[in-house]
Amino acid sequence: MSIPIAPIITVLIVIVLSMLVGRVATIALTLTGMSREAARFQARSALTGAGYTTTESESVVNHPLRRRIVMTLMLIGSAGIVTVLASVMLTLVRAGSSETGNSTLTLLALVVGTVGLLLLMKLQPVDRAVSRVIRLGLRRFTDLDVRDYAALLEVHGGYAVSELQVDGQDWMADHTLRELRLNEEGVLVLGVQRVDGQYDGAPDGDTRIQPGDVLVIYGHGDRIADLDVRERGWSGDVSHLRATREHASRVDVEEDPAHDVPDEADR
Repeated sequence: MSIPIAPIITVLIVIVLSMLVGRVATIALTLTGMSREAARFQARSALTGAGYTTTESESVVNHPLRRRIVMTLMLIGSAGIVTVLASVMLTLVRAGSSETGNSTLTLLALVVGTVGLLLLMKLQPVDRAVSRVIRLGLRRFTDLDVRDYAALLEVHGGYAVSELQVDGQDWMADHTLRELRLNEEGVLVLGVQRVDGQYDGAPDGDTRIQPGDVLVIYGHGDRIADLDVRERGWSGDVSHLRATREHASRVDVEEDPAHDVPDEADR
């Protein structure tokens, strides 16, 4: 009574390759800005063919590079690993069908080998070494350091990164950022695309906004919409003062959630 060594080794090799593919995909997704836990979950879901609708899934679909990584995982999982495992397992079943003892030993060898590989990959020194090699290889031979800056800015709660084109009659036209004091409204100007094609990144207070400029700004959606229709002159100045007060009130509420909750004596 002998154990079919070659099929068992083949199964273990396929398992190792699937683990390495999942690890490579996880690190590749983290290089695009995803957290390690979210990247691991999405990589395993795509590789195994399990479908989940989560916020992370939407961020993968909406990001072209992440979408390409996940599509590759789906292809590997459906056409490669599953097919090989099914074929080898069928060979093992046929080989062990003649003798019950042979079949039991084969199954035991597979279980022991698989558990051993999982424990080995979970060892901290091995995990760090494998991750370091994969990360260095991806950085050297690919261009995966394309981060989802909207996610890194934690755009939620009504805040957004948007573009705003300045016209000649806009309130911001022909003023410097220092004169506009947009930060008092909770708005940050991340960059200015000039009409002549020049781009000013991280502009300072002396940057003058000119008609035709396109601003890349970060702020609350309501405030961005207000800036888009705010006209120069007295009405624009009034809107700025009102926006400044609203932003100050919002900051107070965020810092002290009980700020607007009336006391029992005031009810």
